[in-house]
Amino acid sequence: MEWIYLLIAGLFETGWAVGLKYSDGLTKFYPVVFTVATLILSMYLLERALRTLPVGTAYAVWTGIGIIGTTIVGIYLFNESMNMSRLFFIGLIAVGIGGLKMVSA
Repeated sequence: MEWIYLLIAGLFETGWAVGLKYSDGLTKFYPVVFTVATLILSMYLLERALRTLPVGTAYAVWTGIGIIGTTIVGIYLFNESMNMSRLFFIGLIAVGIGGLKMVSA
């Protein structure tokens, strides 16, 4: 169950990172509310995962999911670069997450 908490926490991390982009320097009310809500949910679920997972593993996976999710959202919503080098290195992060899951089981 801790890995599911960690996955969802990483997705919420993506949410608050994107929310920051939409908040325009924390000046727009609804994006700020969204950002704070997803930040709280992300932290809560990360804390739940940390009850049984090693902190280094959980933190690396949590940030990795956030990086991958934020990159994908940035490509689709903000027209960010989708060049092969960037995608290759994002893929390495995904491989690292998979590796951490395998050695932590």
